[in-house]
Amino acid sequence: MCGILAVLGCSDDSQAKRVRVLELSRRLRHRGPDWSGLYQNGDNYLAHQRLAVIDPASGDQPLYNEDKTIVVTVNGEIYNHEELRKRLKNHKFRTGSDCDVIAHLYEEYGVDFVDMLDGIFSFVLLDTRDNSFMVARDAVGVTSLYIGWGLDGSVWISSEMKGLNDDCEHFEAFPPGHFYSSKLGGFKQWYNPPWFNESVPSTPYEPLAIRRAFENAVIKRLMTDVPFGVLLSGGLDSSLVASITARHLAGTKAAKQWGHQLHSFCVGLEGSPDLKAGKEVADYLGTVHHEFHFTVQDGIDAIEDVIYHVETYDVTTIRASTPMFLMSRKIKSLGVKMVLSGEGSDEIFGGYLYFHKAPNKKEFHQETCRKIKALHKYDCLRANKSTSAFGLEARVPFLDKEFINTAMSLDPECKMIKPEEGRIEKWVLRRAFDDEERPYLPKHILYRQKEQFSDGVGYSWIDGLKAHAAQNVNDKMMSNAAHIFPHNTPNTKEAYYYRMIFERFFPQNSARLTVPGGATVACSTAKAVEWDASWSNNMDPSGRAAIGVHLSAYEGSTVALPMPPPLKAIDDMPMMRGQGVVIQT
Repeated sequence: MCGILAVLGCSDDSQAKRVRVLELSRRLRHRGPDWSGLYQNGDNYLAHQRLAVIDPASGDQPLYNEDKTIVVTVNGEIYNHEELRKRLKNHKFRTGSDCDVIAHLYEEYGVDFVDMLDGIFSFVLLDTRDNSFMVARDAVGVTSLYIGWGLDGSVWISSEMKGLNDDCEHFEAFPPGHFYSSKLGGFKQWYNPPWFNESVPSTPYEPLAIRRAFENAVIKRLMTDVPFGVLLSGGLDSSLVASITARHLAGTKAAKQWGHQLHSFCVGLEGSPDLKAGKEVADYLGTVHHEFHFTVQDGIDAIEDVIYHVETYDVTTIRASTPMFLMSRKIKSLGVKMVLSGEGSDEIFGGYLYFHKAPNKKEFHQETCRKIKALHKYDCLRANKSTSAFGLEARVPFLDKEFINTAMSLDPECKMIKPEEGRIEKWVLRRAFDDEERPYLPKHILYRQKEQFSDGVGYSWIDGLKAHAAQNVNDKMMSNAAHIFPHNTPNTKEAYYYRMIFERFFPQNSARLTVPGGATVACSTAKAVEWDASWSNNMDPSGRAAIGVHLSAYEGSTVALPMPPPLKAIDDMPMMRGQGVVIQT
């Protein structure tokens, strides 16, 4: 991931302003340590901090059209750039960068080209012919982006809040799936798929369609000119990503450059569930596996850095971001610049344990819609900023546009969790990859119960955070919390502790408004809390708060749900192209 910063239509084109823009852009250098660029045209500034993943030699930014009248600074990856280049036969490209197509698409189609892009992106485009500009963010907000306004009427754009919070009168998260046009004078939604209106779909479940769509999503993300790997916790989602990558790596350009053996990475406390499961999957797939251990104290010591980089005070995001933050630093030290990760599956398929309590398929489907729409505030934020803190790029195949459309068109009845029928959470995904002839994963991994990242790295991690917060936040502070923090008032000492740190880094009211709030249990939305009256007494984002569902639920809860027996494989399901992985024993 790169870092972009733009100041558009400011009243100051002095050298001092240029120096200030450079200073603010340096706050984003962790995102793009490979090169820096700054373009100025009158009262418009476009700055870029580059992480070179595609065409490292010539893809420096800003990027231009043929006569340099259109200028682009972009953070992202355009997976269909080769196909788009073929459609732009009359255009000459300056670089081999996948993002080089953006300026030319604008020339050809105007502002309505954004939906043609298949990838993740945030970009600012300046048309110097009429001094107009447009800004766009990808469909569900995998890349982070903020917009702000100065007192002089200027518009500010930044990959992270820290690039503009000190210089804007007001700022906010740039909405995913939208673009902003100076000609239109505001935002326009460009991403509006059928599932967005939350009406219940009716497409029958076809396992092979799910399998094919997800394999395609993974394969297109193997586009890279630098060393890469996969994050492998041993859970269903990361294990499927690793398995598919291992099968298809051999025929890729990446394999020719960096070798045919996949590298995998896992983090956890000593003896944690993820470390054990991750190693088992890695051994099964034959990856070069890297285990990173951390202690509770290591994590606590990193909390301030995590909050500064991830820019949130949301409890579950900080819990999960800290291990990922520590792991990203280790991964980058090995020379790896890109990783594939498993975010998004739980939102699409209703994988969180509280979905066991969904009363009907309509409620189930609408909750998945709400969860996907909110991803940019939670898991996308975590995955993007925890890795970008060390110049590492995370790609998330479950959030591929085409795959989301395929999965969200299914009749939600097939996603419903029915233990009495052997259907656990994410059953439709598990069954799609249950292949007897050439197994993607061992059965017990394919049907392993959901662990949230903050739980899977070791249960004592969350318990240690709570204990540390209790030492730093007393009862008197909590009794006045509503007066000190009237917006999103923290209701636990852990939440109060994170909020104090956040406010020190980001004291503006606009900053605190970027963070979501509301009741939650096991990562539910506030609406889903209504599904079970008992949850109101145990409002915690950990999966163990799903009383009566999680096999390691909080002490005092009743667990009545056994793991269902493995399902039979799908008969006569053809394999996708590529080589299987054979491990000799």
